[in-house]
Amino acid sequence: MAIIRLSGAGVIELTNQVFRGRDLTQQASHTVHFGTIYDQEKILDEVLVSIFRTPKSFTREDTVEISCHGSDFIVQRIIQLLILRGARLAKPGEFTLRAFLNGKLDLAQAEAVADLIAADSSAAHRTALQQMRGGFSSKIEQLRGKLVHFASMLELELDFSEEDVAFADREALKELVQELLLPIVQLIQSFSLGNVIKNGITTVIAGKPNVGKSTLLNALLNEERAIVSDIPGTTRDLIEAELNIEGVHFRFIDTAGLRSKAADTIEAIGIAKTKKQLQKAAVIIYLFDLATETLSNIRKTVQQLDSSTVPYVKVGNKMDIASPDLLEILQREDFVLISAAQQQNVPILKSRLLAYVALDQLPKTDTIVVNARHHESLTKSKEALEDVLQGITSNLTHELLAQDVRRALYHLGGITGEVITEELLDNIFSKFCIGK
Repeated sequence: MAIIRLSGAGVIELTNQVFRGRDLTQQASHTVHFGTIYDQEKILDEVLVSIFRTPKSFTREDTVEISCHGSDFIVQRIIQLLILRGARLAKPGEFTLRAFLNGKLDLAQAEAVADLIAADSSAAHRTALQQMRGGFSSKIEQLRGKLVHFASMLELELDFSEEDVAFADREALKELVQELLLPIVQLIQSFSLGNVIKNGITTVIAGKPNVGKSTLLNALLNEERAIVSDIPGTTRDLIEAELNIEGVHFRFIDTAGLRSKAADTIEAIGIAKTKKQLQKAAVIIYLFDLATETLSNIRKTVQQLDSSTVPYVKVGNKMDIASPDLLEILQREDFVLISAAQQQNVPILKSRLLAYVALDQLPKTDTIVVNARHHESLTKSKEALEDVLQGITSNLTHELLAQDVRRALYHLGGITGEVITEELLDNIFSKFCIGK
């Protein structure tokens, strides 16, 4: 099955030209009609046509949806018939763009449509749906609305600048700005979590050669994704795989084993790639071979890991053949002890990874920033409001205060579309798929 969507003035009349059944121009909104699509005098397909009349549609324009059989030939032929009668192909995101321009959605809600389509975890789905329903927009509008009143008072002072009249109480403005900064800072800080929810967590599996990194990747995925061998240095290049763990998207990267001297040039290149990935990782799983590694060497490596700014999980592999005394010591030192080959304690490792995200600590009603553009606008709004506070402390003139307040309003308005440019709209909606 396929659906062909049309939106705009005259689309009901246009569809009626190729449809035989009830007269679509006489039918009410939100009704579905069975009939046939004709190519000249030949029946092309039996279809269902849904009608949505303005303003009760997604775009707030007259909209028609033709549900036809999914044959590429049928779909393309119906589209050709409609184009011959005056329709044109939609641009990427044009339906959502029209919904925004016609006031059905604000800009943040429109962007959430694309996020909802791309959501590949329950957490990403939840945040996109909450934003699409206006949760984030409502928060921004509340903040912006409180600032608009004082902005208008400052603008009024500009009209009476020669009379030295103060309409905006500076102390009240200071209290308001401090009140606004608190939720704005919280929203900015939420972006680190929102970015994880939207884009997933890059998790690098690292360790010396032959410690069981590829075996662990296969155990995590529960499939034979990576080649496993007793020969050290088997993994020469990066192997990537994705896994959803309790609603959180993880991107695992199996890397070449780390050792001071590579066996050949290719392994040396693999080790260099591993070091680069370690710097870019969100979390590192560092694997130790408990069957061969000494406690002193393990602690020496842990000291080196402690100097890194990237969070890491200490994982002792091959616990099934390790010394009981070593296991007891490492357990007290916050190691996750596993046997990747036997898939022993792998769920414990997954739980430890989830602890770094801490999604369970976040109330479902909280607003999370997942969009980099929104994060940038909030950061610029914060900087402008901090300048307002500094200006009040320094007794700046109302002209300079008004300029900083306008700057804060501008960046807040850019999030929901109160302030837009054609370039901004093109950049946002060009990333949408055709049909949305």
